[in-house]
Amino acid sequence: MAHGQMPVSQLEEVMNAFYDGRVDLLLSTQIVESGLDIPNANTLIIHRADMFGLAQLYQLRGRIGRSKVRAYCYLTLPPNTPLGETATKRLEVMQSLDSLGAGFTLASHDLDIRGAGNLLGDEQSWHIREVGVELYQQMLEEAVAAARSGEDAGTVGDDGWSPTISLGTAVLIPESFVPDLNARLSLYRRASSLETSSEIDSFSAELVDRFGQLPHEVESLLQIIAIKQLCKKAGIEKMEAGPKGAVLKFHNDRFEPLDRLIGFIQQEPRNITLRPDHQLVVRRDWGRADTRLKGARKLAKTLSDMVD
Repeated sequence: MAHGQMPVSQLEEVMNAFYDGRVDLLLSTQIVESGLDIPNANTLIIHRADMFGLAQLYQLRGRIGRSKVRAYCYLTLPPNTPLGETATKRLEVMQSLDSLGAGFTLASHDLDIRGAGNLLGDEQSWHIREVGVELYQQMLEEAVAAARSGEDAGTVGDDGWSPTISLGTAVLIPESFVPDLNARLSLYRRASSLETSSEIDSFSAELVDRFGQLPHEVESLLQIIAIKQLCKKAGIEKMEAGPKGAVLKFHNDRFEPLDRLIGFIQQEPRNITLRPDHQLVVRRDWGRADTRLKGARKLAKTLSDMVD
């Protein structure tokens, strides 16, 4: 047996015994998923394969078949238990990755299933799936530009800061709407570059023309992209909204013109307050997701109009 809580010396002894052929069966945790090269290992049984991530399954399968002997990998599942949609998709992808050089295909599928970050801000966020590629691309371009110009990468693009939007709603392009993975990733990249309401409307019309009626997840995605642009205009660096309202953080903790913001607060002193940490709290009844989206957009529009 091999697992991560064993003393190093004991673990090495077990692995050497298996490598030398003194034992024929190794029972282990996923500790063996990388860095293990045992050419004579030709069979792998993964218990409860539905509990593993796609990259883990791919790495585990790579522990066998490392010589000219044909290898076999068995993925076991619990009997009489329905699999979730994500687990089913992972296992289907594993069956399709049967050629050399499948690493990039794996990464694309893993991105499609798990998501890689947040299109609507600079932080990584799991609950908004499938929208991280373009943000990474943008950050990489800024870093390369900084390296070429000799500037500090941390100081580049202050004018290009990106608002963070967190409304607790699903924002994605479902596979049922756009089945092709490459097409979905391309649409995410294009969506990340939309800057005006006319561009968003044109993009929406194109989606309807190519793929049909927009599902609510895509409508939410387009709504939040619009909110993001309004927040950028209003100098809102971060917007977090929930059933009871929103909390806004301004870029560099400043809002101009300040007198208009004060006037806005004085309209509803019980529901709108400016905290000592310069964050604006707006209390609203936004229990439903669609109400929250509309309310957040109206709030961002009001503040952006003040800047005008």
